[in-house]
Amino acid sequence: MNLKLTIEYDGTAYHGWQRQKNARTIQETIESAIAVMVKEPVRLTGSGRTDAGVHALGQVANFHCRLEIPPKAFVAGLNSLLPDDIVIRSCEAVDNRFHSQYDARLKTYRYRILNRPIPSAIGRQYAWFIPRPLNISAMQKAVGYLVGTHDFTSFEASGSVRSHPTRTVHDARIFSQPEDIICFEITANGFLRFMVRNIIGTLADVGIDKITPESFKQILSSKNRDLAGATAPPQGLFLVRVIYAEAAVAPLSR
Repeated sequence: MNLKLTIEYDGTAYHGWQRQKNARTIQETIESAIAVMVKEPVRLTGSGRTDAGVHALGQVANFHCRLEIPPKAFVAGLNSLLPDDIVIRSCEAVDNRFHSQYDARLKTYRYRILNRPIPSAIGRQYAWFIPRPLNISAMQKAVGYLVGTHDFTSFEASGSVRSHPTRTVHDARIFSQPEDIICFEITANGFLRFMVRNIIGTLADVGIDKITPESFKQILSSKNRDLAGATAPPQGLFLVRVIYAEAAVAPLSR
């Protein structure tokens, strides 16, 4: 069977998604629980990596196993074996050719900023605290320059593994939520290493009027990481959803 999982997790206690030596990761934790259920080692393939401290509402992963288990029963059993900060939201049996990473068409990330003079003790691991007032209208204007196909070298961290730095952003927006939260949401066909967090760090510079929206546009077109802002901290970042072509995730008929 090839099983597709949709996963929600709080990344605070983990060193990111990908299995690593001498570090606790999301992938390894779920793989260990699955192995108990299917009685064989498995390799869980995620739609992509999330870094240490980053969260997910809709990470997608798949794995192959010989044991046939009804998906609903598998969800209940697997959740009973996992820690409380990792939850399997759904499980589907899909075609053996489905690959959670290579078949992904779009991903949506959300970044949360707590923008008020006083920090929060509750929920501090889910937002970046910025005490200075942010100019949201200026940030919204800057965000508009992200939409389209661009070379995102200016927002790429060193050590990125990729064939090219060009990505297509289908949607990007800034909006306010209750309790002094400002959200940035972006949907694209792919992301470079630390791309969203580097964009946010630069948007924060726009928000405090350190740079103008036009300067943000120039930074994007410069292809020079040194001109962009600092990398925003990981705790405000969420992988919201992964979108696939319908044919890629068609349920397996038996």
